[in-house]
Amino acid sequence: MYRIISGKWKAKKIAAPKNFDVRPTTDFAKEALFSILENTYDMQSISVLDLFAGIGSITFEFASRGCKDVTSVEMNPKHTSFINSVASELDMSLQVSTQRGDVFDWLKKFRNKKSYEIVFADAPFETEEKKYHELLSLVLKNKYLKPNGVLIVEHQSRLKLDHPNYKFTRKYGNVSFSFYEPNQETELDIETENNDTTE
Repeated sequence: MYRIISGKWKAKKIAAPKNFDVRPTTDFAKEALFSILENTYDMQSISVLDLFAGIGSITFEFASRGCKDVTSVEMNPKHTSFINSVASELDMSLQVSTQRGDVFDWLKKFRNKKSYEIVFADAPFETEEKKYHELLSLVLKNKYLKPNGVLIVEHQSRLKLDHPNYKFTRKYGNVSFSFYEPNQETELDIETENNDTTE
């Protein structure tokens, strides 16, 4: 069980079936995270990609705050069905698009198709450090972030996920959020893109 902490559905409790093996982000951590994000972004005019969406704790937080374009990627079919049913119940179906699949495969398949202001990734806590680095590489190299975007990775606080695009980490007990900025386009990148579009 978790609750939506702000927006249209503030205080709404979401109860998942007991056999679901999930670890929703705590209220305390969510509140702190969204405090940072709402100081930077207008929730009603951004696109969000929620990776390892679980049962939708972060997805519904964005949708409740008025975000009209949230894509949730989750491998477990029971979880994606649950997200869809809750989105329908809360009249969020037009805001939330659920994609079922392995996050790493999905990122490889859809690269360069769409970019987002916010990419949030909450991989299972037992994920190996090298997989986190693969995740960072897939998101940042394949332009899933808009120029003003941010990638946020939720992970165990004992992990230190260094990367050239690293900005800062916020720690809340044994959970931390690490923030990464988009790759900066060089003049060569822009020239190459222009050539690609004119061929």
